Amino acid sequence: MLSVIIPTEGVEQTAVATLAALVPGAAAGVVREVLLVDGTRNGVIERVADVAGCHFVGFEGTSQGAALAAGALQARSPWLMFLPAGAVLETGWIEETTQFIQAVASSGRDRAAVFRYARSPYADTGLRDILRAVARGLIGPLGGQGLLIARAHYDRIGGYPPQARHSEAQLLRRLGRSSRTMLRSRIVMIN
Repeated sequence: MLSVIIPTEGVEQTAVATLAALVPGAAAGVVREVLLVDGTRNGVIERVADVAGCHFVGFEGTSQGAALAAGALQARSPWLMFLPAGAVLETGWIEETTQFIQAVASSGRDRAAVFRYARSPYADTGLRDILRAVARGLIGPLGGQGLLIARAHYDRIGGYPPQARHSEAQLLRRLGRSSRTMLRSRIVMIN
């Protein structure tokens, strides 16, 4: 049903935490494939992908947008889910994701969804975290909240711009509030 694209930065711990949260989705038949995208060339993520049964996608470049675009290019499913490494989805995401996909398919309208952001209960709260929380309240979701979107819709709006700074924010702006749904399921960042 969907391809999950996880851009990594060569760090095993965060990639493994996200993969572990996806196992129930794979068992339920919702997750068709997982692509770990990495440009560090240190071999760590390639080994993680091999052990976990995921696809490894190497790419040239250093931007997050280039990683996301490279993953989307290799994905084979009609639905794409972009998750940052270190994101752990709360239980209940499988049913909600399935319902969202079915609702969009039956409505015929282009819609995308983001997960509700939740800080890890073990993370230190700093000024940066407070400012991000205020930004989420004022301008809407930020790039680290994941994205669930139909491939056709993703292609129509031009996807992630590979060379742009803040490509996740740019894509969310192009989607606009009217074609974006905030899911009830939360995404918790462990890093």
